[in-house]
Amino acid sequence: MAETDTTTPLFESQAEIVVDATPDEVYALVSDLPRCREWSTECTGGEWISGRPGAAGAVFRGHNVRGEDVVAWAPVVRGVWTTESQVHTAIRGVEFSWAMRDSRGRAQSSVWAFRMSPEGAGCRLTHHFRMDEPTEGIRKITRDMDDDERRRFVTEWGAKVGADLHETLRRLKSIIETER
Repeated sequence: MAETDTTTPLFESQAEIVVDATPDEVYALVSDLPRCREWSTECTGGEWISGRPGAAGAVFRGHNVRGEDVVAWAPVVRGVWTTESQVHTAIRGVEFSWAMRDSRGRAQSSVWAFRMSPEGAGCRLTHHFRMDEPTEGIRKITRDMDDDERRRFVTEWGAKVGADLHETLRRLKSIIETER
């Protein structure tokens, strides 16, 4: 009998929306990471730094900005900063996902995904995030927290990410349907 993955992720959230476009049309937009500034709540753009843009294994440097009010009591990165991500899955019209990299350039257990499936004349677009283990950044944020503060942080950060997923999809729907 096959073993079941019983790992409880530190963070996992997803949001869905139906858009008036084909899965291939949606994929073409969400896999164009330099355009992410148009829909992301934090990423203000970026550039491909290695590999074929949008292909599995390619690396993207993202430029980001976060306000002072985001989980204001916790020592999260504020203002402007950069990240590197490596494309994990690139299946046209089906899924585009990427994993955040650590300071040594290794993919971490922090995976963001867009999944597309046909729905009627359009497409169901799902935005998913899962972090199984704390990333390098989360370990820095929670390093000096006691257990209660860590639980509070995980709850508040999880709610923030969930809200961001929904807002990202709302913005993507508007862009996709306007450009179509």
